[in-house]
Amino acid sequence: MTEKHLSAHARPRSVRSHLGVAHVEARHDEEFTVVGNHLAQHPDLSLTAIGLATHIQSLPDGALVGIKVLAAKFPEGETRIASALRELEKHGYLSRTKERLPSGRIITRTTSYNKPRKHASRAIAPAPRPAQTPDPKEPEHPAPPAPDLPAHRTARAVLAGLHARDPRLHLAERDLRRLIPAVVTWLERGVTPDDVQRTLAAGLPREGVRHPAGFLAHRLTALLPPAVTPFEPDRPPAHPAPLQTCDGCDRAFRSPTPGRCRDCRHPAREAA
Repeated sequence: MTEKHLSAHARPRSVRSHLGVAHVEARHDEEFTVVGNHLAQHPDLSLTAIGLATHIQSLPDGALVGIKVLAAKFPEGETRIASALRELEKHGYLSRTKERLPSGRIITRTTSYNKPRKHASRAIAPAPRPAQTPDPKEPEHPAPPAPDLPAHRTARAVLAGLHARDPRLHLAERDLRRLIPAVVTWLERGVTPDDVQRTLAAGLPREGVRHPAGFLAHRLTALLPPAVTPFEPDRPPAHPAPLQTCDGCDRAFRSPTPGRCRDCRHPAREAA
């Protein structure tokens, strides 16, 4: 019996599960970003955080990655993006360090890490300043001039009653005092207390409100109605002078007082 020899090695058959994912992989020669499986398959990060980290790692140095900038690009909204950024900070993929400039302005410097690191301190790093330069102070929220006025008491009741509409909007006493002036502004612009509560509590994000005071402060500023200018109707036209009978020619003419008409007062015109 003749032994059969094959001219080529048989190709192994790939076994594909009907339940799992199949990959079609193409080689990237340009415009690509390497992402580690430690991030792509992170067991504790949300999908929003993983996707956001991947996006940030694909950006060039100097690109803006603030919450408002990212919310303008993606549909998740500021609340979910802020939560995802905090996740990335917690797990070492991002650090946000506050720094005070010589002008006194505080900026946030963001650093992205393609491998996780320990959480960096977020303490404010003061920039060197010339000697004998006064230390600029942060602007403080103005306190209400008279907290016992009826408008301030109404504003306090509006804020304190928000938790009855949604328990997530419970506020501490210091937050009440800070937000009262903003609510007073709404009341002064003709918005009823019930409408203020309804506007502030409407459409809360599904993932919840982690910082009720900051959330409400944003809404009180962003949704502030315009000031209403009192409507002043047009003045009615002046009534014409009553008709008078001329004492000289018995003709009718308009004048506030009886007397002679223009022609009788100026006979030279009639002669001319």
